[in-house]
Amino acid sequence: MPLAIAPLGQDFTVVKIGTDDKMKRHLEDLGIIVGCKIRVSSDLSGNIVVLIKDCRMALDKDLAMKIQVS
Repeated sequence: MPLAIAPLGQDFTVVKIGTDDKMKRHLEDLGIIVGCKIRVSSDLSGNIVVLIKDCRMALDKDLAMKIQVS
């Protein structure tokens, strides 16, 4: 399922990142890679705040739709 529609407060694993190479490298620098654990902590008008390795970061809805989790 896309990260943008994942329920709040549950842990998920990133299974696919469907963006161009430049954005994929940027996300890797932030710690979002295939196989990492991720949790949605809040949803504000479609934009989400996620927790990765005890760090919080905000993602817009378009980018969150391109990150597949299970």
